[in-house]
Amino acid sequence: MLSQLTRRIEGWSRFDALYWSFITALTVGYGDIRPSRRGSRILSILITLVGIIMSGIIVTISVNAGLKAFERHVDKQVIMEINERLK
Repeated sequence: MLSQLTRRIEGWSRFDALYWSFITALTVGYGDIRPSRRGSRILSILITLVGIIMSGIIVTISVNAGLKAFERHVDKQVIMEINERLK
């Protein structure tokens, strides 16, 4: 949605706007396509913030799922023995 608004402001094609929004949201920032107008630059900041938040949510969910799977499938007694050896 924000990319399409930027597309209208900048006069880009739909593909260029979609490509730019993915590169911006993932904070890669190749710089091959960049907004030149003030409104578009403000939208790029919003897209970047949303991208960072969404990436953080995905990482958090993945780590949490991995920890739960690890806890279910690992013998807790073995972990306690390893912890005792490391002390």
